[in-house]
Amino acid sequence: MTGEGRGGRCQELALSFALQVNGLNNLLLLDAGTDGTDGPTDAAGAFADGHTVIRSKRAGIDALNMLLENDSYSFFKEIDDLFITGPTGANVMDIYILLISD
Repeated sequence: MTGEGRGGRCQELALSFALQVNGLNNLLLLDAGTDGTDGPTDAAGAFADGHTVIRSKRAGIDALNMLLENDSYSFFKEIDDLFITGPTGANVMDIYILLISD
């Protein structure tokens, strides 16, 4: 991590995924830590799909720049796609759920 932003491994992966699947209609990803915390944030992770980057552009947010600055938390907070559970009392692993529709 070289940027000055906030976010954790799950949020960074979700933002990278969003950039890669930009414009696709049939994918939805949830990345989250089972303990309810991803990096030094109050979010467990984030949701991303093929329209995440499109929504961010409408809000005036540059997704690639946010990824380069390691500021995935601010990115997902601005477009309301953070996954916030609060502390869960469990720390088993991260979960990565990818839904693919026809």
